[in-house]
Amino acid sequence: MSREIVATPKAPAAIGTYSQAVKAGNTVYLSGQIGLDPGTMQMVEGIEAQIVRVFENLKAVAEAAGATLDDAVKFNIYLTDLANFAKVNEVMAKYVAQPYPARAAVGVKELPRGALVEADAVLVVG
Repeated sequence: MSREIVATPKAPAAIGTYSQAVKAGNTVYLSGQIGLDPGTMQMVEGIEAQIVRVFENLKAVAEAAGATLDDAVKFNIYLTDLANFAKVNEVMAKYVAQPYPARAAVGVKELPRGALVEADAVLVVG
């Protein structure tokens, strides 16, 4: 099976030893995205803005892979405060149509760069 690296300037550049996404066959594995603005590489302010930015970043990487977030079969959401779970649901509903993919939401102590939320996804295309 071939492995293709997916990258786009419309999402933050990788800040470590990983790719924005890897496509293997008809499956695309999107790396975790935090609320970094891809133009400035600075964190956007506030939980709602960060959630939106996370989904915008995931959307950009999905598009670079020739997919959309509606191709997602699984999301993992990481929150430093699970009280923000309802806000994630509100924003996610604007990016993913029913039937919704599988999802996990996990409370974590901290995230890179002081982010309040991070999400990754697995997409199946074709």
